[in-house]
Amino acid sequence: MTKRYERKYLVHNDHLDALRKRVGTFTEPDAYASKSGKEFPEYTVRSIYFDSNDWAAYDEKIEGLRDRNKLRIRGYDSYHPDNKVFFEIKHKFENRIGKSRALIPFSRVNELLEYSNIEDFHSPESRSGKDLNRFLYYYHRLHQRPVTTVVYEREPYFGSFDSGVRITFDKNIRANIFPEMQNLYEDDNCILCWPNHFILEIKYFSDEMPRWARSIVQEFEIQHQALSKYAQGIDVNYTNNAMFNRQKIGSLYKDD
Repeated sequence: MTKRYERKYLVHNDHLDALRKRVGTFTEPDAYASKSGKEFPEYTVRSIYFDSNDWAAYDEKIEGLRDRNKLRIRGYDSYHPDNKVFFEIKHKFENRIGKSRALIPFSRVNELLEYSNIEDFHSPESRSGKDLNRFLYYYHRLHQRPVTTVVYEREPYFGSFDSGVRITFDKNIRANIFPEMQNLYEDDNCILCWPNHFILEIKYFSDEMPRWARSIVQEFEIQHQALSKYAQGIDVNYTNNAMFNRQKIGSLYKDD
C-alpha cells in the first residue's frame, strides 16, 4: 500500500479564482476531469461512509487517534446502470494516508455486503481481492452500517514538475444521514457542510510539501486543519435537521 501525506485547508469561496490561478502556474488539469466539458475540470464524488453502532470511527476522529481506519463506498458523477463503485478503506498512519480499494458493479453492492462472495468479482489472491476481503472483514466484525452520504464537486490538478503531487478543490460539500445503499446517486436532502467554503487538499509522497505549494499556503494565509467530511456531515445534519431523532444516533452525542 502506497502512503502519502495529505494536507487540508478550509478556504472561503471568495478566494477560489485567485487560488486556482496561482495553483495553475505549477499544475496541469487532471485528464479525466477535463472531459466534463465544464469551464474548469471537475467531477462529482459520492461516498457512503460506514460506522459501528457505538460510532467508533466518529469518536476516533474527534479524539484525534493517530492510527485509524474508515470504511466507505465511493462512486462518481451521475447514475448509470453500468456504474461501478469502489469499496474502500481509508487508512491513517500517524500523519500519512493510505487506501485499500476494490471496484464492484454498483448493482451488486448489497449482494456482496450480504453474502461476501468475493470470488464472483475478484480473485481472492489478487490485490483487489485481498482489499475487498479486508473491507468485508471489518464490515462484519465491527457491525458496520451506512451512516452518511457525502457529495461534492472535485476540481483536480497534478503537479507539472512532479505528477505525485495532487491538488484538489472540493466544492459544494454536502451530506445527509442514514442513507440506503441504492441512494448513493441521490443528494436532494443533503445539507451543506461548510457554507461559503471549499476544501483545498495538497497530497504528496515526499517527506516535505513542495516549495511552491508552501509558498501558496503562506501567500493566502491559510491554516492546515484536521478536516473530516464524514464527521462534519454528521454534525451539520444533527444541528440543522429538525426531523433528526437524537436517540437514533445512540452514544454519538453525550448529554451535556
